[in-house]
Formats: sequence, C-alpha cells, structure tokens
Amino acid sequence: MEVTQVLLNAQSIDGTVRKNAEESLKQFQEQNLPGFLLSLSGELANEEKPVETRKLAGLILKNALDAKEEHRKFELVQRWLSLDGNAKSQIKASLLTTLSSIVSDARSTASQAIAKVAGIELPQKQWPELIGSLLSNVNQQPAHAKQATLETLGYLCEEVPPNVIDQDQVNKILTAVVQGMSASEVNTDVRLAATRALYNAIGFAQANFINDMERDYLMRVVCEATLSPESRIRQAAFECLVSISSTYYEKLAAYIQDIFNITVKAVREDEEPVALQAIEFWSSICDEEIDILEEFGIDFTGDSDITCFYFIKQALPALVPMLLETLLKQEEDQDQDEGAWNIAMAGGTCLGLVARTVGDDIVPFVVPFIEENIQKPDWRQREAATYAFGSILEGPSPEKLIPLVNVALNFMLSALTKDPSSHVKDTTAWALGRIFEFLHGSAVGSTVITQENCQQLVTVLLQSMNDTPNVAEKACGALYFLAQGYEEVGPSSPLTPFFQEIVQSLLSVTHREDAGESRLRTAAYETLNEVVRCSTDETAPLVLQLVPVIMMELHNTLEGQNLSSDGREKQSELQGLLCGCLQVIIQKLGSSEPTKYVLMQFADQVMGLFLRVFACRSATVHEEAMLAIGALAYATGPDFAKYMPEFYRYLETGLQNFEEYQVCVVTVGVVGDICRALEEKIVPYCDGIMTQLLKNLSSNQLNRSVKPPIFSCFGDIALAVGEYFEKYLMWAMSALQRAAELSTHVAGDDELTEYTNSLRNGILEAYSGIFQGFKSSAKTQLLIPYAPHILQFLDGIYMEKDMDDVVMKTAVGVLGDLADTLGSHAGSLIQQSLSSKDFLNECLSSEDLMIKESAEWA
Repeated sequence: MEVTQVLLNAQSIDGTVRKNAEESLKQFQEQNLPGFLLSLSGELANEEKPVETRKLAGLILKNALDAKEEHRKFELVQRWLSLDGNAKSQIKASLLTTLSSIVSDARSTASQAIAKVAGIELPQKQWPELIGSLLSNVNQQPAHAKQATLETLGYLCEEVPPNVIDQDQVNKILTAVVQGMSASEVNTDVRLAATRALYNAIGFAQANFINDMERDYLMRVVCEATLSPESRIRQAAFECLVSISSTYYEKLAAYIQDIFNITVKAVREDEEPVALQAIEFWSSICDEEIDILEEFGIDFTGDSDITCFYFIKQALPALVPMLLETLLKQEEDQDQDEGAWNIAMAGGTCLGLVARTVGDDIVPFVVPFIEENIQKPDWRQREAATYAFGSILEGPSPEKLIPLVNVALNFMLSALTKDPSSHVKDTTAWALGRIFEFLHGSAVGSTVITQENCQQLVTVLLQSMNDTPNVAEKACGALYFLAQGYEEVGPSSPLTPFFQEIVQSLLSVTHREDAGESRLRTAAYETLNEVVRCSTDETAPLVLQLVPVIMMELHNTLEGQNLSSDGREKQSELQGLLCGCLQVIIQKLGSSEPTKYVLMQFADQVMGLFLRVFACRSATVHEEAMLAIGALAYATGPDFAKYMPEFYRYLETGLQNFEEYQVCVVTVGVVGDICRALEEKIVPYCDGIMTQLLKNLSSNQLNRSVKPPIFSCFGDIALAVGEYFEKYLMWAMSALQRAAELSTHVAGDDELTEYTNSLRNGILEAYSGIFQGFKSSAKTQLLIPYAPHILQFLDGIYMEKDMDDVVMKTAVGVLGDLADTLGSHAGSLIQQSLSSKDFLNECLSSEDLMIKESAEWA
C-alpha cells in the first residue's frame, strides 16, 4: 500500500477523499497490524517524505500505543506486547533513527512515540538497552539530535513509574539532563529541552535529594537557569522549582532565601509567563504548609515526622508587599475572557493561600494597602484594594475580620451600585460573596449581617443583577452565600420578607438576552436553588407557586424544534438547569406533609415532562432529569409504581450508559431511591435491574467509580424485596466476595485509599441491606454459609488500619446486622472471628457519636 499518498489524502480539504483515506488506513490496520505500524514508522523515519505525512504517521503510531480510557489503553498495551518481536525491533529502530532527523516535527513525534513504547516495555523488563542508547546519543553532536534525545528522556520520565528504572540509570539520566541545562551549553533548544526534561524527572530524584552535595548541585543548576537570557528557559526553570517545592518541601530550608530573591526579581521585572511561575512557587509552598498544619492541628509540635518550616510566616514582611504590587497589574479586558489568568489574578490567589497559611498574621500587612488605595481616582487602585480585601477573608479568625468588614460594608455596597468601573463592581460583588461565605452563618459566632442591614444588602444585590453579565453573575454568587448562611435559622429567616422579590429577580435574570455570557444563567439558577433549599415553612406557599412556572419553562424548551447544533446545545443546557431546579423544589416540598400533598397534584405532569426530556438524548440532561426523578420517587412513595412501565426503559438505558459513566452512577443511585419508594412493588423490575447490575460489575469497560454504588444498590434492592432476593443471592454474594478480596489496596496511594474506602463501604452497605432484608423471613438460614467470609472481610479491614469513619460505622453496623439476623447461629461464628471483640471495643470508645451509637446497637 502506498502509505504516503493515503496519509496526504487523509489531510485533504475534500471530505470524500479524506473519508476514503481514513477508511483505507483503518482497513490496513485491521488486516495487517505489524505491516501497518512498520510502514508508519518507516514513513516517519524517511527524510525524503513530506513533513506532513511524517508527522501524521508518527501521530497515528503514537495513538496505536495509548488511549485515555483505561480499558482501551489496556487493549492497546496487550496488542503491542503480542506483536511479532521482529516487527517491534524494526519499529523501535526506526523511531530511534528519527531522533537525529533534521525535521523538528518528526523528531518531536518520535520522542513521544518512544516514550509510549518505553511506558509499555520497561515495566515488563523489555527494551533494557533503550536508556543506554539514548544516553550515548546525548553526548553526540549535532545539537538537534541532542535536543531530541533530551526531550525523549523527559517524556520517558513522564510515562514510566520511578521504581522501574534503577538508581544507577536514574543518576546517569540526571547527569545528562543537568549537563544539558548548564550555562556552558550554547544551544538554547538543547538547554530548554534539558530543563523541561528535569521537570519530568524530579520524582525520580528521591535519592539525589537526600544527598546534600547532589541536592546543592541540582538546586544551583535550576536557580542558574532562572537567569537564562531565553525566557522559555527561565519559565521552565521556575516550573522545576514549583515541582521541587511540592515534592521535596522538607529539603528547601537552605535555599529559600535565594529562591525568594530570584522570585521577587522575576515577579517585578520578567515577562508574564515567567512571573506567573514565580508566584506559583509561593502558592505551592502555601499548599504544603496548609496541609501540614491541617494534618497536625494548630498545636504543631516538633515530634511529628513532617516538619513545618513556617517559610510563609517568616517571609510575610517581604512576600505580601510583592503580591500586593501584582494586584495593580490588571488587564483592561480581563473579565471578558472566561479562562483568563494573569499576574493580578495569580497574585490575588497566592495572597488568599497566604491568608489561609498564616491566619490573623496577614491582616496588618494588607489593611494599609486597602486604606491607601480604596478611594483613589484610578480604577486599578480601587479594584486592587477590593481584591486584596476579598482575598484574605478565608484564614484569619472572625474576631479579627468582623470589625474590618463592619467598617467596609457600607462603602462596598455603595461601590457596587455607584462605582464608574465595571471591574471594581465585579470585584466588589465577588468580595461580598466571600464575606457571606466565611463570616456569616451558624458556624460563625457573631455575624456581619443584622436585621438592620439585611434589607439594604438584598436591595443592592438585586439591583446589581441588572448590571453587565459579569457583575450580575457575581451578585448572584453573593446572594447564594447570603441565603446559605440562613440554612439552619429555624422557623423564620431574615430573608423571608424578600423571598418573592428575590425569586422574581432571579427568574428575570434567566430571561436576559445576554444571560448566556459569563455563566450568568447558570449562576441565577444555582442561586434560585439555594434560596429555595434554605427557605423556611413560612415561604412554602411561594415555593409551591414556582412549580407551574418552572414546569412551563421546561415545557417551552421541549417545543422548540429544528434548532442548529449550537441552539440544541444551549437548549439542553437550559433543560438541565430546569430539571435541577425542579429537583430542589420537589425535595423541599416533599419533606413536609402539607406541602407534599399539594405537590402531588403536579406529579403526573412533572413526570410527563421528565420522560419527554429523556427522549431528547443528551447526557447532561439525563443526569439532571434522573436526579429529579429520584427526588420525585422519594416524595411520591409507593404511588411512583404507576410511572414505572414507561420509565423503566430509560432506567435501563441509564444503567447501560458506559460511555457517560456519570449518568450510570446517577441512575444506580435512582434505582436505590425507587427501591425505598416502592418497596416490594419493585419486584416486577428486579430481574432486569439485577441482570444489568451484575453485567456492569463484570465489564472491564465500566469506569471503576460506578462499582461502589452498584454494591450499595444490591443492599437497597434486598431491603425492598426481602426474601424474594433469594433468587439473586448466589450471584450477588459471589460478586461481593470477589470485590471484597480485591479491595485490599496498595499502601501509600491516597487516591487509591479513597477509592478502596468507598468500595468497602459499598460492599458493607450491600451486606447490611441483605441481612436486614432477610431478617423477618423464614429463610435466614440461607445466609449462614456466607457469614464466615463476611467476618473474614471485617477482620481484614480492621487489620489494615486505614479505614475512614464512614467505613468504620458501616462495618460495625454489619457486625450488628449479622448477629441480629442470624440470632443464635451467629454466636459461634463471631467467636471464631479474630478481631470483632477489639473492633467493637474500639468503636465503643470512638469520639464519633455515629460510630459509638452504631457500636452500642451492635
């Protein structure tokens, strides 16, 4: 097959030519994979071929080795490993040759492909000669080959876990990289590639950072690179410092003064991309210190294994003025662009982290800046002062902040309505939101909001909702936190008198012509939901009036036909927001009998609308509509059965939705809601649901986060149908047993620990539901054969000592359920269990009331 022509055609402007070319590439790949990959690597390595076909060949080759989805990645890895060894050797040789090509695109693509192959082969102890041949390449001229090889080493460190490469080779890689970075290297491309490679290799340098001399040398080279004449090298060097700060915080004390000096210089004088990384270094140090202080509490002592050096506290007198200066470097059009990130935003974000790190200590450094700038004629100074104020509201104590806020509040309300600058209004509304978020509500002893100023606050915020979209969006956000602070105020809320006006204003914001800008429409609905969620019984009649209004809005979105694809996307976004709003209203009204009775008059119509939404086929909306139906099922109880014949097929589609696994997770949760609502009336649908759930568990294509909710769902079903669950018992128990055996996790991986805990909790909830479901039936003896394994599972969790409080509570509950359901049969089994006595005693003396109660019952 003449692959060059096909690759050219695949990039043709003519759609038909392009389609045919893609089709023949696909066929070639399916019929003869080794030949296909060989011809791609040959194309990439061939200097005679056009640049664009070489680049595409390399790209297709790289994509044949890796994918984002776990199951697809697994397939591609297996496929490569099972290829003929001869073909693999030829492909790898071609890739290595390409590193010395004169075409930079070809080299770069080859670098990435080599790293992908290394990511598959090195962990399998294959291609042992790779690193050696790369290292011998580094010492060769010409410069472009050296640059490509360093780039490859960088990608390789990104793809391969550190434990795969032995220390001797790590040392050689670091030596090569550091030599490439040194000031004596004349070629800037080589220096840049080396600096970027070091960034990826930081995690490999554990042993080198323990050694004082090697660490000094590495730090010196990185700090020197921050002074390079080439700005991309300076930026990459600061990126290395950021990575070092989070990986080796405990080794930084000796260098922190020098780093401070070079970061200050960069922030004040360098180009923005470099300055941003210099600020990021201090944000990263804040993150480290916040974590250490949170973990060990405020009474931090020296005997823990991690020390806090209080770098931020010591740097305050110099660090805070530097950050405050950055706030004055705003861009004219900064908020029009949603994803904007500039030096003023980075400085404000870092200032907020500093406030969280040092608490009250930051206040005296910032107040003079605010006082000096808040009334200046230049909008930049007023905006910077407001931004500084808003940034430091999380961290310091309410006692320290509330007096300041009391002084500032009237001034801010006046700025929000009268300041001529949209930037200042935007930041003022944001800062008000932060005041309500951190200094208002039941958790804060004294509050800044009184009966007297509440009306003025509401009036100003509602007025600001008519301002430009970015200001209106921030005003909605402030109102959101204002409402949230009154969540637990009892029968009457200070917002009650304004409830109707607030709701009207928010609804009119959603109808603004420009509500699509600055996330305004979304913010208005989120705020409306929060206002409803935190409302009191007094306003329940007004919430009821909202039901037909929101239903009508949803009905209108279902009528609009023949939309462009952009129009359809906007329409489904709106449907999602409206379903979310109905969900909150249903939960609110369904929670007390009088309002629930009135709500039920609308149930048929609401359900009809949700079913029509499902017919629209959009994943985001399905998720929202599913959640709303869960709320409706909970409110309607056994009466929900009448909707099941029509709703069931959508339920099944949701359970089969592996692609958008969030929809699948939500649907599994809704099955639980429906079980609780229908109890034994769910029986006719159980076969279909259980079959699909068991199928999901055995699939390796389903995202792992769906598994814990599926197990909990077994418990919900068993609880609802009681002894009828017998027909699924064997299948469910064997799935649970397999999962329980797999749920011992690898120590030291936080993400895995979290997942393991949620998996175990799901398994335990299933056991609990099954025991409780069988409890009052004559068939409890069916569970006896499974009890030893369940007790063994509890032993295993207890011995591992890393369960969180949620798992602990569920686990001790399962022990109680087992005793409760099996009665006298449980005694001898529990006596054989290794840990149940210790476990119970530990839970009985727990600080956590929920765990204690659960243990007392057990």
